[in-house]
Parts: sequence; structure tokens; C-alpha cells
Amino acid sequence: MPARSFLFNQNPHWLVNRLGTRHALPKNLQSWVYEPGSLTQRLRNCYGPGVAVRVLFQQWQSPFLTESQRLHLPCHRYSLIREVLLHIDNKPLILARTVLPQATINIAKRKLSNLGTRPLGEVIFSYPNLVRLETDICCIAEKIWTPQLKRQVAITGKTCGRRTVYAIDGQPMLVSEFFMPDALRC
Repeated sequence: MPARSFLFNQNPHWLVNRLGTRHALPKNLQSWVYEPGSLTQRLRNCYGPGVAVRVLFQQWQSPFLTESQRLHLPCHRYSLIREVLLHIDNKPLILARTVLPQATINIAKRKLSNLGTRPLGEVIFSYPNLVRLETDICCIAEKIWTPQLKRQVAITGKTCGRRTVYAIDGQPMLVSEFFMPDALRC
């Protein structure tokens, strides 16, 4: 069976964002988790135009069960899974995983399936009808990351992130983003 993820050994345990969750997070993490705009743009505002994307994994496969549930997809329905590293001069800033169902790709006129090294945020935040529906939060231990990722990105301790359901014209996508220490310094 092919790997489901370049990033994870298993699906992270996500917590639904509830009233009061924000205050349980460190201040520097709060501003990233609750950032309403493009994280790529925020990184570029901090680090300049050299923020780049390295595609780590992109293929059609069934998402993790909780991802399918969050997107209201039947189990084992294939979606395009894309995992990337946003970095500046190979300094890791954000690890991201995007689940794009076929219907969402169709509504976006295939712009989302041919991103290459272009950041997802550049595309989705250009849609006037983009809606943020839900956000979950997690902090994961180092053991959840795969050995192949740890060979490329030095990860120590817990890493926190957010998982957001966006919709374009009512068609959902799921974007999970994990904040590396250098991102949190901005």
C-alpha cells in the first residue's frame, strides 16, 4: 500500500476549536493559528519575497478518516493530497497538507491541481467567494513525523498547527498547517 503521507506516520489528533481555546495557546502561536489571511503573504511580509515552496508529496489517494469526515466525503473517496514545506533559504517555516476533492478542483477550473511550487494561498485567497468554515487545532509530538521528513527538516519537541476547512462556491478543501519555530518568530 502506498504511503498516505510524507509528513505523518499517523493522522494527528485534532481538537475542535472551541471558545477559550485561543487563550490556552502561547501568544506567538495564537496570532498564527487565528491569522485570517494568507500565511504565505504573512511570511513574505516578514521574510521578503524569497519565501518558497518545496513540494514533498502530491498524489491522488484516500485522505485520513478524520479528513474525509471533516470534508463530508465518503470513506475511500480519492482526493488530491498535497504536502509542502514553506521555507526561506531552506530554513523551514510551515509544513502544510492540503486535501482537495475532485469537485473542488473542478469548481476552481483545475487551478488547484497544477500549483507546482506556487503557494496554495496565492490562489485560494484570490477567489472572492472563498469562505473559511471551521478550524481545528493540534500540538503533535515529534514521533508522529515520518523518518523521511525528519531527514529533511529538523523537528524537535511539540509542533502546533491548525486545520481549516475552506470552501470555494460551496466546494470544500482541507488545509493543515504546522508552524515551525522560525515562523513563530515573525
